[in-house]
Amino acid sequence: MALGTARPALPALLALIGALLPGLGGAQTSVHPLEAIIPRGGSVQVNCSTSCDHRAFLGLETQLTKKESQGDNWKIFELSGVQEDSTPICFSYCQAQTMVSMSLTVYWFPERVELAPLPRWQPVGENLTLRCQVAGGAPRTNLTVVLLRGEEELSRQPAVGEPAEATVTVLAGRDDHLANFSCRTELDLRSRGLGLFQNSSAPRQLRTFVLPETHPNLAIPSIVEAGTEWPVDCTMDGLFPASEAQVRLELSGRNLHPTVTHKNDSLLATAHDKANMEEEGTHQLSCVVTLGHQSRSWRENVTIYSFPAPNLTLSEPEVSEQTVVTVECEAQAGALVMLSGGVPARLPGPRAQLQLNASAEDNGRIFFCSALLEVAGQVLHKNQTRELRVLYGPRLDKRDCLGNWTWQEGSQQTLTCQAWGNPVPELKCHRKGDNALLPIGDLRPVTREVAGTYLCQARSPRGEVTREVVVNVIYHRNYILTTILVTVAFTIGAAGLAAYFYNRQRKIQKYKLQKAQEAAAMKLNTPATPP
Repeated sequence: MALGTARPALPALLALIGALLPGLGGAQTSVHPLEAIIPRGGSVQVNCSTSCDHRAFLGLETQLTKKESQGDNWKIFELSGVQEDSTPICFSYCQAQTMVSMSLTVYWFPERVELAPLPRWQPVGENLTLRCQVAGGAPRTNLTVVLLRGEEELSRQPAVGEPAEATVTVLAGRDDHLANFSCRTELDLRSRGLGLFQNSSAPRQLRTFVLPETHPNLAIPSIVEAGTEWPVDCTMDGLFPASEAQVRLELSGRNLHPTVTHKNDSLLATAHDKANMEEEGTHQLSCVVTLGHQSRSWRENVTIYSFPAPNLTLSEPEVSEQTVVTVECEAQAGALVMLSGGVPARLPGPRAQLQLNASAEDNGRIFFCSALLEVAGQVLHKNQTRELRVLYGPRLDKRDCLGNWTWQEGSQQTLTCQAWGNPVPELKCHRKGDNALLPIGDLRPVTREVAGTYLCQARSPRGEVTREVVVNVIYHRNYILTTILVTVAFTIGAAGLAAYFYNRQRKIQKYKLQKAQEAAAMKLNTPATPP
């Protein structure tokens, strides 16, 4: 067992002797490569050879897993699964033993690069210490830790210790709000024929803040009526970042759920609360502004009182024409009421009443009752309204539906015919004779075919009325062609008549000439009368 334990030390001793004493016969052992750097868990081939002039014995002393192939006085050893640095020894026997060692360096990237958690909120103007821890990574002499703000380097330090820790202290400012901080390792193996390998931590975002020592400003009414909504405003200036501030509005411990708006370094929190009848009395309302891990608050008192709305009633909300309607308004004791609705009412008091004989004009009339109450020197108002519906009709008056329309053919016209009533009546107009429907309300070019006499009928559950409507359409014949034809006929007639008189005159003149000639001839042929 002792002999087996001592055996691994023998090659080392032989290597030392071989290094001190020259080999016999001049034979030397060589190894390639003399230096190698590989990733952890990788493999490398080591070539051992000898200059011996006859076949020699070659070997590689190492604890690494190896496979070998050989030739004349050389062997190639493939070392695999290399996990750490080592120094394999190549040796040979050629009359005497010679040996040579190589340097095998293993590199690997850090297993963990982590920036320590940052404060949830960092006050502006205070120091912030960044810490980065690096576990693993080799060779350490080539490993550097860099602390970063975004891409800006804050510190560059060698990785020392296991795990290695690098720190840097910076003064937090407004510009650091939402900035990303991280750390990065750099394994620089460019001098060994490899590259620069980087491994970064997950970035951590910093939030910085400013919260002044002043308190918020709270604006609320001093008195609030139970059952009504009332506004609450809370403002504060000098915040950074104002958009990150949280505001809480509470009325005697009840959250009012405010809406918060921001502008530059200021905030405004608004809420509208509806006070309950059970909350009558004096309460404390508080506004608390929280930013980072700090808070500022302020409180004000508010008094809640009760003022019920006046009671406005109609004897009947829907009546027929000529029905008497009574309108009455009543408020709580101590209040004054005013009743209006187009009809004069009695003088102001806790109760007001009026009566009217309902007509069609009263349909849709709004009655208004206003109650006034003085509380703590302030005059308060509460209003109530009611609508009266009057059933009437149907009506189809001349002013709403003319009895005679005269339109130019081709013009754009809209037939307007409005029937009135409550409920609203249905209106249709049919032409006498062919029962054609007249399109009421449609805008269209007028044609002569629409002319005629129509019966317009308005019908509702309360009856029906009929009105006669006459539609006249003016249209023009083709007077130009007629004029041309008449002119041509006249011209032809005139020319014919002129020719007739001309020929007749010639015939007359010819006849008279012939008669004259005959008379002259007869005169010549007649014997003279004796003396």
